[in-house]
Amino acid sequence: MLLAFDTATPHVTVALHDGDSVVASYESEESMRHGEMLAPGIEEVLAAAGATAADLTAIAVGVGPGPFTGLRVGLVTARTLALARRLPVHGVCSLDVLAAEAVDAGLDEFCVATDARRKEVYLASYAGGRRVSGPEVVRPGDPVDTVVVGRGARLYPESFPNPSDPEHPSAAVLCDVVQRGRFEILPPEPLYLRRPDAVEPGKPKRVS
Repeated sequence: MLLAFDTATPHVTVALHDGDSVVASYESEESMRHGEMLAPGIEEVLAAAGATAADLTAIAVGVGPGPFTGLRVGLVTARTLALARRLPVHGVCSLDVLAAEAVDAGLDEFCVATDARRKEVYLASYAGGRRVSGPEVVRPGDPVDTVVVGRGARLYPESFPNPSDPEHPSAAVLCDVVQRGRFEILPPEPLYLRRPDAVEPGKPKRVS
């Protein structure tokens, strides 16, 4: 069984795939509580499928880009589970997960924009089921004519006047991306596009 989850956005999403289809899924209703919501979400999908951690054969995890804290929760959990159970871990760009769902809905040429905070978005462009540019961090500016999916389009309607669903990545779609090899599989390392807000303090100044 493939366990998949993504914590690169304010929401937590978890799903379980039995090799044929998604058998259980979980979406958090509360934002910015990754550390509190991920473990119960995993327990919930396992229980719903009548499975245990011993039944898992692989882990899939969204690697961002996304805020440092939430992204770290998902990746540390994925690596810990994989190490304990000796399972492979498949990383996927979280924007690709959004793109896969948009393609399934019939979109061809479009952009994905997620919230990068600081009045910026993580942006990538897609065509023909492939990522053709990005992801990159940009500040929304002049209106973009193309359809844009993701939370970023909702936050900055002046720059993205043609928003479309989905708004957040789905772990059920993440399962499909990995099972069918729809986008590049990445190492389970955070896809940071800029330095985190928190930095290590410098050396203390000498007191004279």
